[in-house]
Amino acid sequence: MAVLRPAGEFDTSYAYDMATIRRRWQWAVLFAFLAALYLLPLYASQGLVALVNRIAIAIIAVQGLNLLTGYTGQISLGQAAFMTTGGYISALLVNRLDWPFYFSLPAAALGAGVIGLLFGLPSLRVKGFYLAMATLAAQFIIPWFVRNAYKDILNGAQGINVRAPVLFGLEFNNPQRYLYLSLTVLVVTTIVAHNIARSRLGRAFVAIRDHDLAAELLGIDLFRYKLQAFFLAAVYAGLAGALAAHQIRHLNSETFNLIDSVTFLGMLVIGGLGSSLGPILGAIVVELLIEGATLIGPFFISVFPATAAGAVQALRPLFFGTTLMLFLIFEPRGLAHRWQIFKAAWRLRPFSY
Repeated sequence: MAVLRPAGEFDTSYAYDMATIRRRWQWAVLFAFLAALYLLPLYASQGLVALVNRIAIAIIAVQGLNLLTGYTGQISLGQAAFMTTGGYISALLVNRLDWPFYFSLPAAALGAGVIGLLFGLPSLRVKGFYLAMATLAAQFIIPWFVRNAYKDILNGAQGINVRAPVLFGLEFNNPQRYLYLSLTVLVVTTIVAHNIARSRLGRAFVAIRDHDLAAELLGIDLFRYKLQAFFLAAVYAGLAGALAAHQIRHLNSETFNLIDSVTFLGMLVIGGLGSSLGPILGAIVVELLIEGATLIGPFFISVFPATAAGAVQALRPLFFGTTLMLFLIFEPRGLAHRWQIFKAAWRLRPFSY
């Protein structure tokens, strides 16, 4: 969809034309929203703060998947496995080598990125369903490795305890403090992902997604750019995995599983593939659905007592699956596309029809 400008607004420079935020009131709203998030521990409950932490970490993971699947068109079912890689790298560096968290976090991201490169190698030969199966291998190989290799270090299936992050003498050992950490990383990853999408690299990703043969004829090195997409997706997954591991303070081979990888793909579909806003909207909607299933669980048990044993566990995939199915039928381009239509209708008023 072409970008529509409100009546009377003209682009007087290239920088203004490319600006994401163009008006002063938009900057004011953005800073007010960020301030409200950072001040959340002062006026919100611990449960709400913990939910925002989970949403922030999920957005980071889905942002990486968006660069790979949304912009480059390469399907991946191994995002949760790369989160496991990042989580273990950061945990071992902090626990055993006493690395500070601000060093272990980028190390976890780079380590996960290297592993992502290995599983991205089949992308030159296969695509579509076969590529999804190739990336699915990561979801079996990496958990098997952490369960069976170096049991004296990784502690097998039981996993390892993870220290809380310590930055500049402050220990982030509760959801209120951890919120500042997760939000800061989220802001940085959002800015980086948005600028990657608007760069030469992002345009190459889109060309590969739209028609890889035509992109190759235009001089785009398919193998190099596909590997870069896998690397970036795994880097984001490594960041999310490290943040999640230090938040929950324990990590094993099942902490991030195949269901999580499928959930991340669902978040991306619901939010909108190939848009900067898609991962944010998708993660918020799905996490709220999961939280809603938890809250409705007691009412569901009172209505259907026979299902008391697994009512909440059954409601979560039920809500997620139903929502995903409805979006695929009625809004396959996601919430980000609907938001663009709403903005266009507002700017074209009173002739929005």
